[in-house]
Order: sequence, then structure tokens, then C-alpha cells
Amino acid sequence: MSAFFLFDNVEVHDPEKLAEYSVKVAPIVARYGGKYRVVGGTSTVHEGQWKPAYPVLIEFDTLEQAEAWYRSDDYAPLKRLRRTAVDNNCVLIEGLANE
Repeated sequence: MSAFFLFDNVEVHDPEKLAEYSVKVAPIVARYGGKYRVVGGTSTVHEGQWKPAYPVLIEFDTLEQAEAWYRSDDYAPLKRLRRTAVDNNCVLIEGLANE
């Protein structure tokens, strides 16, 4: 069953740190089987009150892969770096069964 991490970067405090994070995180995401599906771009809210600022969507083949990436020792220092650079929201969403 696929899984998606959805980050919404609400406020950037340190663009340089965020740029460093962006460069360093991509290979680690790939190592855990993740694929970026959305990085920024235009968002149009058709219903509700959510106002995405800068959404990032990462797809993993399984929920276990997604959790392994997020909780990995590889990602831990970058997670700390990201948290000093931005205020964001993050959710893990279980997807549909892989076919």
C-alpha cells in the first residue's frame, strides 16, 4: 500500500538552511524508495479553508518505507535542520493498494 508524506512549508525563517536541506534530503528520500510528486507550484483551493503555502508531496511504495525514512538516522540531522529553517505542517497519508 503506497504512502505519502505531505509537508506544507508555512513560513521560511532561514532560506539558506532550507536550500541546504533541499539539496541534502533528496538522495536520502531516494535511498528509502521515495519519489517527489509535488514541490511547490500553484495551489487552488476549491473547497474548505486550507491555504497551502508551499506543499511538498513525497510518495513511498509502502507505509513502512515512509516511516523508515522519517525515523531513520540518515534523516534525523536533516529533520533538525529543516525545523530550524521553516515552520511547517507534516502528515503521513496511507495510499491505495499498489497494483
